[in-house]
Amino acid sequence: MSLPADQYWEFPHLSRRMPVLAANVVSTTQPLAAQAGLRMLLAGGNAVDAALAAAITLTVVEPVMNGLGGDAFALVWDKGELHGLNASGRAPSAWTPEYFAGRDAMPDIGWDTVTVPGQVAGWVELSKRFGKLPFADLFEPAIAYAANGFPVSPTIARQWASQAPKLSSQPGFSDAFLKDGIPPKAGEMWRFPAQARTLERIAATLGQDFYQGELADKIAAFAAKTGGALTASDLAQHTCEWVKPISMTYRGDYMLHEIPPNGQGIAALMALGMLDTFDPPQENDPRSHFHLPIEAMKVAFADLHEHVCDPVTMGELTAKMLDPAYLRQRARLIDPVRASTPVAGVPDQGGTVYLTAADSNGMMVSFIQSNYHGFGSGVVVPDTGIALHNRGRGFSLVPGHRNQVAPGKRPLHTIIPAFITRKGQPFASFGVMGGNMQAQGHVQMMQQLVDLQRNPQAAVDAPRFRVEAGPRVMLESHVPESITNALKASGHRIEPQGPDSLEFGSAQVILRQEHGAYIAASDPRRDGQSVGY
Repeated sequence: MSLPADQYWEFPHLSRRMPVLAANVVSTTQPLAAQAGLRMLLAGGNAVDAALAAAITLTVVEPVMNGLGGDAFALVWDKGELHGLNASGRAPSAWTPEYFAGRDAMPDIGWDTVTVPGQVAGWVELSKRFGKLPFADLFEPAIAYAANGFPVSPTIARQWASQAPKLSSQPGFSDAFLKDGIPPKAGEMWRFPAQARTLERIAATLGQDFYQGELADKIAAFAAKTGGALTASDLAQHTCEWVKPISMTYRGDYMLHEIPPNGQGIAALMALGMLDTFDPPQENDPRSHFHLPIEAMKVAFADLHEHVCDPVTMGELTAKMLDPAYLRQRARLIDPVRASTPVAGVPDQGGTVYLTAADSNGMMVSFIQSNYHGFGSGVVVPDTGIALHNRGRGFSLVPGHRNQVAPGKRPLHTIIPAFITRKGQPFASFGVMGGNMQAQGHVQMMQQLVDLQRNPQAAVDAPRFRVEAGPRVMLESHVPESITNALKASGHRIEPQGPDSLEFGSAQVILRQEHGAYIAASDPRRDGQSVGY
């Protein structure tokens, strides 16, 4: 499956952005963060050092999508093996079903959405196991931007302004992120000295202060004062988990790897397993290129929301949901020409930032962190810059549901890094941000990179669909009209989106070439940038 070089390097979509080709690369959603990662590579660090410096910087320069109080996941290819890290947090000990009595669903924002933030501990774990540079060195760019300021980009300024009205009444938000009661405008310098001091403490204590120190005490005291259930004991008990990635073979030679539940990556694997029973898609063919993956995602999402939860509760169900026989059975529900509304099957019973980095020694990192919805819960611990996520919103309150809230339990998670191998060797690290867009974005990127053999930038630029509840199907504005009309004729409920819509996430990809160098692509839908040398 190889194409002539001139055909591979075509750029058929609107952005005309060029990829970066280099032996060492970093690709993420904000240029200052990408450059922070590159600084670590130039200082003798490896891909993990670069990824962590970029991630830490993103909490400062892109607070509308992540913060110090979020969760993270990572996939690391090193020395011929793929490693997975689950750095998501658990529910406070007070979160029994009775704690939420009288509610039909988890709240959207506020303290009752705040689980233990696992991200800082994830940074520490990655650095200890794989990093070359001192942990404190990774914080230098972020601390400088927080202390001295940086100009806010137009995209981030728009997102800041759109989120502020909903969150302004939450404890600590306005004092932290609305100076003089208003969000910063595009081009305005933003400084946050308190966040710089917090980053310095995390760096100096190898993250321990966040979970068992002054910062932990501040978080717990603010929760007690303003109605939160999170305690110092909850923070002190947090641990990350190294996990074995789950995977799905696709088109023979390729394999997509994901973090196992509690993440939604299993839905991408299930959809690929179903699509593998059909012929590969053809360019601009509405049936194979849009209709079939849309239908596969609807089937996969039905199972995801019925069965996926904390891995301890899942037991052997993860393997059963990926069983080829079960996926062939589920694939038979897909009508090749008509839209459907599937229900969950029964297997045999017994606001986010993404970044990727790679170095000349062959190490590749696929990393994602998030406060979930923009700034997250809206709760910001005073004099720290710690904006706490609202990841607890992912729990169910339905009695007996596998994902029902419980003390110490991890909720269903949306953020997922991805990694592709070809014939057992690294092929690409990538991610697509944006709630439930992520699993379906992974499927669409696999079709672009594997089936259509697109170069990474063309794959990133290609128009995407997004399946929502209803089921509704949103299409990017540059989807050809012929495809939109064909999908409508098949019974899909289509909702076209404007050219500035951010509903389709943002993607970054690093593809490893056979000679060992990389092709890095970033998404023009946000302020993404790839850098390298």
